[in-house]
Amino acid sequence: MYFYIDESGHTGPNLFDPAQPALYYGVVSSAVDLDTQAEAAVQVLRDRLGVARLHSNELGVARLTLIAEDVARITADFALTFDLLRVMKPDHALISFFDQTFDQGLNPAVPWMWYWSPLKYPLLFAVADLFDEELLEEAWAIRINTKSEEANPAYAAMCRELIGRVERTVTTDLRLREILLDSLSWASEHPEDIHYNVYNRKDLLQISPNLIGFQSVMHTIARRLSDANVGASRLVIDRQSQFNKAQKWLANIYTRGRGQVFPGGVGVPELDLRHMPDIPITPTPGDQSAGLELVDVYLWTFKRFFEGKDLSPELLALIKGQADCGTTDEVSIGGLQKRWIPWFRNLAEPTPEGMERAREIMDIQEGRREGHVNRQLDSE
Repeated sequence: MYFYIDESGHTGPNLFDPAQPALYYGVVSSAVDLDTQAEAAVQVLRDRLGVARLHSNELGVARLTLIAEDVARITADFALTFDLLRVMKPDHALISFFDQTFDQGLNPAVPWMWYWSPLKYPLLFAVADLFDEELLEEAWAIRINTKSEEANPAYAAMCRELIGRVERTVTTDLRLREILLDSLSWASEHPEDIHYNVYNRKDLLQISPNLIGFQSVMHTIARRLSDANVGASRLVIDRQSQFNKAQKWLANIYTRGRGQVFPGGVGVPELDLRHMPDIPITPTPGDQSAGLELVDVYLWTFKRFFEGKDLSPELLALIKGQADCGTTDEVSIGGLQKRWIPWFRNLAEPTPEGMERAREIMDIQEGRREGHVNRQLDSE
């Protein structure tokens, strides 16, 4: 299969631009090479609009509407599918703080089950409730500060501020409160062991929304390859100087792990790399790929739809045309809540045997935490 990948909404390390709250990736999948097979059809559309390239930001709603039905026809002729992935940038900053601070491998005050099982999600949601936008911006500024002598004291102070917010919050979940206080207290006292801030520009690229979104792109491609039971023939991505190198690095990691399945923890989805593509990505200028021009049209249209902006009926038809074959996915707190809150609500009542086993597991975890917390623990 052939894949054409584009992104939109890039703001660099600034995750709090109100005009660009999300980073989007679009992926068009095709059984044939669109750069050769669809080139003639796309050239007809370029000629009609008098442009050298179909660039949606420049064309706008009115001019794209003139070719929307033709794009739909090309899509049908080649049986194309479009997948949309997005990263909500402020939520990424929050999740980044959580994963670095509450990773049980870094923070020994976190019980194992509260990071390596679905219990991590109530903990994450509780952490999210502690942040306002100002503190979240501060957390991200510390995260991307390459000067550890500045970042570590600032991180410790921020953890102490969060401890104060936990103590001022009224909750009936005393165990959750306890874990928050224990974990944040340990982190505030050992910032050098949490490794919260990045150390160089390469590290910054690796935690950017672009690379987080590109992980979703790779898993989407693997899913498409698995569903079709075929291999990847070409991965064409829009060429740009800042992130292509990092994207190649990430794609190569997935390629090396091809065929492996890594456990995600108790009740947490596995990291399945069995169907990852075994070829490198091909950065290509947007004006040298008919496939990239088509994904640009779809990505721009879907992005505009998700942002609640006006679209013509013809452009809306492009979205509706993908209803039965395309997919959307996102990295966001809201998306995680939508998935996991119903899961917890639908859990069956534990059996007496299950409760006994849970107490045994808790005793093991609390034994491991002993010496890393300062208070006597009560009950799970």
